[in-house]
Amino acid sequence: MKNFKIYLFILLSSSLIFIGCASWNKTQKGGAVGTVAGGGMGAVIGRAAGNTALGAIIGAAVGGASGAIIGHQMDKQAEEIKKTVPDAKVERIGEGIVIEFNSNVLFGYDKSNLSYASKASLDKLVKVLNTYNETNIELQGHTDSKGSIAYNQTLSEERAGSVSRYLSSTGIASNRMTIKGYGETVPKYDNKTSDGRSENRRVEFLITANEKMKAEAEKEAAN
Repeated sequence: MKNFKIYLFILLSSSLIFIGCASWNKTQKGGAVGTVAGGGMGAVIGRAAGNTALGAIIGAAVGGASGAIIGHQMDKQAEEIKKTVPDAKVERIGEGIVIEFNSNVLFGYDKSNLSYASKASLDKLVKVLNTYNETNIELQGHTDSKGSIAYNQTLSEERAGSVSRYLSSTGIASNRMTIKGYGETVPKYDNKTSDGRSENRRVEFLITANEKMKAEAEKEAAN
């Protein structure tokens, strides 16, 4: 019910824009919707919807024609990631990209150290991240509901930190990255099943435009 109310709020806000601005083109309308849901509302929407990636990306959105330009660039990057990193889930959301690796790819059960195979998977992603270097990368660690809340919180932070340190060692600038651990608090899958718990043990990459990319998009939109 809570998720429904949040999405209904976005839908109603968007509808008001469309009714009041019927003469706008698709790019203008899409950017306006991004603006309505952006800023501080992003975190609220994401948390209420049980999707922290959604909230972070909405919060980073600039909207308008600039947002449409950024979105187009993210489309190209997402397609390249899908081709280069087939063992990751890649999703385009608004003006950003969400890449999901579960623990079966990056970590052993109850572990936070990266295996050789994990590093090989990340190396594939690094190639794309270096090509599209005008982006910020937020690393979010998550766990299943097994174990104590405190233990899972620490484990999620350690996993996100392990990925961040490895990316830094490959040449990804540390100032592009932030890490967050959510423990077991934001499951995307059913913790009542073994498959669901496995998928909840995950690290998500949130890719959004940095300030330089936003400024360049704004200049292009103005022209």
